[in-house]
Amino acid sequence: MPTKTLRIPTPDGQADAFAAFPDDGARHPGVLLYMDAFGLRPVLEEMARELAGHGYYVLVPNVYYRHGPTPVVELPEHIGEEDRPGLFAQLIPLVEAHTTERVLRDADAYLTFLTGQPEVSAGPVGVLGYCMGAVLAMRTATAHPGRVAAVAGFHPGALVTDAPDSPHLRVPELTAEVHLGLAEDDMTPETIGELNQALDSAGVGHTIEIHPGAVHGFTMADTAAFDPGALRRHWDRLLPLLGRTLTGG
Repeated sequence: MPTKTLRIPTPDGQADAFAAFPDDGARHPGVLLYMDAFGLRPVLEEMARELAGHGYYVLVPNVYYRHGPTPVVELPEHIGEEDRPGLFAQLIPLVEAHTTERVLRDADAYLTFLTGQPEVSAGPVGVLGYCMGAVLAMRTATAHPGRVAAVAGFHPGALVTDAPDSPHLRVPELTAEVHLGLAEDDMTPETIGELNQALDSAGVGHTIEIHPGAVHGFTMADTAAFDPGALRRHWDRLLPLLGRTLTGG
């Protein structure tokens, strides 16, 4: 499955990115994949290749591009528990600098770039995110309801907060189908209930699933949180969602 390195023009500069897509000369539905807090790295390229193998053009931007090209923070090959404090001391300022205003400016640029690629077919796209990327995916879908048909988020960041721009408050604008796959400690039962209520009230088709025994970060094979069984279930939920919403399958 070929990949290529790209630069996406945005109002604030150029975001480096990579894309994976079938090498068959045909056009395929687009998927925007948002990284987790650790940033772009080989495991995300592998996941993009896997998804592309099912017939999608997958674009993965470096959302930290304002701070430099990938790698913005040097990562070990395997991120163990002992690595996390030092890494998060570097990463948290990058996450905090990625304000909602910046997220929304970038989302428009990413979608415009994705749908303009010659390998991408006409029609709405899917948006997928891991960890903080799930929040970015939800913000993208609520800001661009006519352009996004599917949203998937796994071990998500804070989708329900007390802030006036909490992602769950924009749920009434969604037209996409939503799937969220949670680790056991990602959300309290009360928070899940509040999010379910918001989605139900808005009439949004959705599923929220807790992966038993999984911890935050369970999809990422280069971390101590990795859970192979939960990763397989992630594909088992993600691929039918994209098939229903993007290909009519």
